[in-house]
Amino acid sequence: QVQLVESGGGLVQAGGSLRLSCAASGRTFSWYNMGWFRQAPGKEREFVAAISWSGGNTLYTDSVKGRFTISRDNAKNAVYLQMNSLKPEDTAVYYCATSVNWGRTKDAYDYWGQGTQVTVSS
Repeated sequence: QVQLVESGGGLVQAGGSLRLSCAASGRTFSWYNMGWFRQAPGKEREFVAAISWSGGNTLYTDSVKGRFTISRDNAKNAVYLQMNSLKPEDTAVYYCATSVNWGRTKDAYDYWGQGTQVTVSS
């Protein structure tokens, strides 16, 4: 059974930074692409970033390019999201997910974590 557990969320002032972590278990982590999504209250869950199984390819939604960095450590079965220059509009629950597919469509991801809250105050 695949388990994904996010951590690292919290309350931060605008302009600050947070680093989210996602610990994976239950499947051969290094075979799968990983993604981060977020969902703000009253909004659809949206794609944030993805990283390929090898770490050689990454994707970002336009609103986070240059501010967020996705990375992974296959030896630790973990994926990370470094978030800098945070804005109030980044406030959301952040989820990691795993997929055999590559892309930004949430339906392509088959296992999800429970999420971690990120709140950015102005």
